[in-house]
Amino acid sequence: MSLHAVEAIDDAVDATRAFLWPFDRGRWGRLALIVFFVGGAGGFPGFQFSGGSPGGTGPEAPSVSNPADVVSSISGPELAVIAAVFGVVVLLVLGFAFVGSVMEFVLFESLRQESVTIREYWRRRWRQGARLFGFRILLGVLTLGTFGVLAVAVLSPYIFGDGGLSIGLFVVALPVFLVVLLVSSLVDGFTTVFVVPVMIAEDRRLLSAWRRFWPTLTGHWKQYAAYVVLRFVLGIVAGILTGIGTVLGAIAIGIPLGIVAAVGVGLLGVAEIIGWAVIALVAVLFVLGLLVIGLLVAVPVKTYFRYYALFVLGDTNDAFDLIADRRRTVRSE
Repeated sequence: MSLHAVEAIDDAVDATRAFLWPFDRGRWGRLALIVFFVGGAGGFPGFQFSGGSPGGTGPEAPSVSNPADVVSSISGPELAVIAAVFGVVVLLVLGFAFVGSVMEFVLFESLRQESVTIREYWRRRWRQGARLFGFRILLGVLTLGTFGVLAVAVLSPYIFGDGGLSIGLFVVALPVFLVVLLVSSLVDGFTTVFVVPVMIAEDRRLLSAWRRFWPTLTGHWKQYAAYVVLRFVLGIVAGILTGIGTVLGAIAIGIPLGIVAAVGVGLLGVAEIIGWAVIALVAVLFVLGLLVIGLLVAVPVKTYFRYYALFVLGDTNDAFDLIADRRRTVRSE
């Protein structure tokens, strides 16, 4: 039995090359904007727990304040400011996540149509993107909630002062934590790269597309298991190459900007304000340059992995094939 995930490795390279080259500044610029919102690989950040010893070793060990006392010491206006800042941050994060969800559809439509038009594809797919956004929020809440329950269970003896950390609970909770993380990552990843194309191909809602995709997934589970393994390996390789490309780009822009920064340092003794202004400008330009380089390096990587998933999906069920013409062209050549 041939593995579609193996065959698709080279096919996705050829498709990516045909889509991105010869270099077109407008196409790459629009794709860089899409990649900025789509971001990298999915997943949820890990939790870090830290706590100091309840007692010091010396006579001057600092005492730990009661959190309730700290909260009660904050005045009403200060609480309002804190709540407002927190609310703004939450809205920004949610807004970014919403745009990123719609941009997933824009990216797939770009590969399907072999033309990058953000505004048109946004108008066409924003409702489906909203459903993907809601699904991701729900999945994230469930995952983080599960992690929270596990963390409370493990840390409860320490939190409530009954003793130290429970090693037994930790041993039990760790594999559960890893399983939840794996399942959540797989569901999120499969939804993004396989269910979203089904939504586009048959104009379905998200849950309907999952039900439509499920028989293909279970009927070709070996193909998709091979995809998961190879996608993980290819992700490591791509991460290394992306890191090298970003470092080389940082060096390329860092040398001339470093010369300008040296001039700014020299001006500090003559005109301090101008010197600091030059240094600040160099810092801003360097950060912006790194962002642009990172996005340009990520464009072919993101395009490749989307093509890779589409080749596997179309090989297992041609009804979901968004790139049938590109597939025939690549394989005929």
